[in-house]
Amino acid sequence: MAGQRKLYPASEMRRLFAPASIAIIGASRRPTSFAGRTLENLAEFRGNIYLVNPRYDEIDGVRCYPSVRDLPEAADCAVLVTNRDTVEGLLEECIEAGVGSVLVYASGFAEIGSEAGAETQRRIARRAREAGVALLGPNAIGFVNFGLRAGVTFLDGLDLHLGYERDPEERSIGLISQSGALGLSLSQAMQHGVFFSHVLATGNSSDIDVADCIGFLAEEPSCKVIACVLEGLVDPLRLELAAHKASLANKPLIVCKMAKGQIGASAAASHTGSLAGSHAAYKTMVERAGGIVVDRFEDILETAAFFAKAPPPRGDGVAVIATSGGAAIMAADAAEAAGVPLPQPDNEVAAVLKSHIPEFGSAKNPCDVTAEVVNNVESLTACVEAVLAQDAYGILVVPHPLAYATAYPRIELLDKLAGAAGKLICSVWLSGWLEGPGAAETAVKPNLALFRSMERCFQVIDAWQRWHRRALPEAEPVRLTPLAVAEATADALETAGDDALTERAAKALLEQYGVPVVGERRARSADEAVEAAAALGFPLVMKIDSPDLPHKTEAGGIALNLRDEEEVRGAYSDMMERISALESTPRINGVLLQRMVPKGVEIMVGARTDPAFGPLVVVGLGGVLVELLKDTVVAPAPVTPRQAERMLERLTGVALLRGFRDLPPVNIAALSAMVARISEFASDHRDRLRELDVNPLICRGDDIVAVDALIIPAGSVARLENAV
Repeated sequence: MAGQRKLYPASEMRRLFAPASIAIIGASRRPTSFAGRTLENLAEFRGNIYLVNPRYDEIDGVRCYPSVRDLPEAADCAVLVTNRDTVEGLLEECIEAGVGSVLVYASGFAEIGSEAGAETQRRIARRAREAGVALLGPNAIGFVNFGLRAGVTFLDGLDLHLGYERDPEERSIGLISQSGALGLSLSQAMQHGVFFSHVLATGNSSDIDVADCIGFLAEEPSCKVIACVLEGLVDPLRLELAAHKASLANKPLIVCKMAKGQIGASAAASHTGSLAGSHAAYKTMVERAGGIVVDRFEDILETAAFFAKAPPPRGDGVAVIATSGGAAIMAADAAEAAGVPLPQPDNEVAAVLKSHIPEFGSAKNPCDVTAEVVNNVESLTACVEAVLAQDAYGILVVPHPLAYATAYPRIELLDKLAGAAGKLICSVWLSGWLEGPGAAETAVKPNLALFRSMERCFQVIDAWQRWHRRALPEAEPVRLTPLAVAEATADALETAGDDALTERAAKALLEQYGVPVVGERRARSADEAVEAAAALGFPLVMKIDSPDLPHKTEAGGIALNLRDEEEVRGAYSDMMERISALESTPRINGVLLQRMVPKGVEIMVGARTDPAFGPLVVVGLGGVLVELLKDTVVAPAPVTPRQAERMLERLTGVALLRGFRDLPPVNIAALSAMVARISEFASDHRDRLRELDVNPLICRGDDIVAVDALIIPAGSVARLENAV
């Protein structure tokens, strides 16, 4: 696992992203070169530009310096528009000259997959950090600071002037992307009314990465909302630090995480290994730090544009006014799917609606005012004003089914009414003419938010409501388990070698962390099994005790509800016969006999060590069916009890924990503490642990007990790959 590096302070990145002077090293007389296009994008830059190339005295009448050391001042930002082989030498020259930051366009480093390229990249990053010079790249496409009119990029066709000329209040979205092409392509949303304070692309992220960029924008007054397109980070926990910083600054952080696949999960030896994906961990981590995660690349800009305009909710409900009955039904379906309430109008508002809506319309919520009302401006005004005035409604959704030029007065009216009420109106563009008349005009209105999907509209409204209810990040968490316990349990994992810890040994370790476990007795023969059963009492469970069988159920190594001595003898004989018939004969320590735990809700809690995140903890419903149900939540470990409770609340089947049929409500606080304790075990032993399963925890009211456990040390891969 990578060591966690602190975020760069914003003050140390200002010379990079808010430079007063820029040097283009490798300046060229060719307008189509990277240098030529960079210079063109800097035509309106509000600062000094210096050209550096020893081959020229001047370029187009502008003085050209032989070296960055010859400049009249130490440039804030040096752009290296040169090939890979020159980068290290030029970086040294920049350091000697007191340059504040360096942007490297050149490719051919870690991204090509060679060790030589990766080592060169590590070397230049190390050197830049030692010198205190912020380094962006290599393999970076550049960035844009619209407030300074600084287009520090070689990409052309961007029409940057569209953003430069907007009012600063409209340029409120800071956009960050690892992929420069994707980030700057999103900036073309300026063509239909979405404008940016900054567009930052990190390339190979050898030094400055996405997390640093978020931290920078969290302190930038011109940025109100941060949108981030992310592929992955070497040290993903830094993203949580950045998300905390944005949340504390009251700036929504919207993240689209790509690279979601879980290749290799089939090789996992436990339920946890196949379910604790790192993509799921990114989602939980960002959200618990106060950020918002969108699933699709196409969602990020509309979400960011909405948050840039939306004030805090002044009501928990949403109202819908539609001119189409079909659109009203679409809105009701989307609201229900997103869990967004559509409360009915109060008596006063209902009376206004009924007085203006034809009898073939609907004065309920969703409200179908029919097309006739749209032609009557006074009537439409009365309906919208009445709904916006009701305290229960924090926002109004108005579907826009048809694109037509005569809709402009209606767009103006809705914007004016929303502004007067201090609320936002969401216009859902249902026309197939995506850029038809009125689309761009709606997008630029300060009190209207444009969506091209009803589902996305309500999903974003739900995210907005949840974001404003978010809890601030917790103070330094307090451990539930004494550190001495971690030291006392470490030896057992160290001495396990390549063996998985059997249930008996695993539960003994977890019990030291305060996890209640069901007791058992071991038996190595049918007679010993009968003797153990007599001591324990009936009904009983019998389990095979073997370090080579992590999945006892699949191997035929569990017998349930044994009610007398005869059934115990029969179960022992049948189990040994089944196990002996396995293709790869496992080592057998005997069987474990346990009292049957009363029926309850079955919860799986597990952990695995991820190469980037370190330990991940996973919580799920289902017991032996957990992989089939896939109702799980994953987070970086350790988690606090409060964070564990939020994980449980995100489970689809959380209603089971609140009492179901003949089962009493589960003590959520006690279960959350249990999850936190297991996560502490995973965190404490991150270097010794491959996977951990506590499956299931049987929960019945206040009684929560682990009836099975599996711990797989880091060195046990080879043997378990051949296990059933």
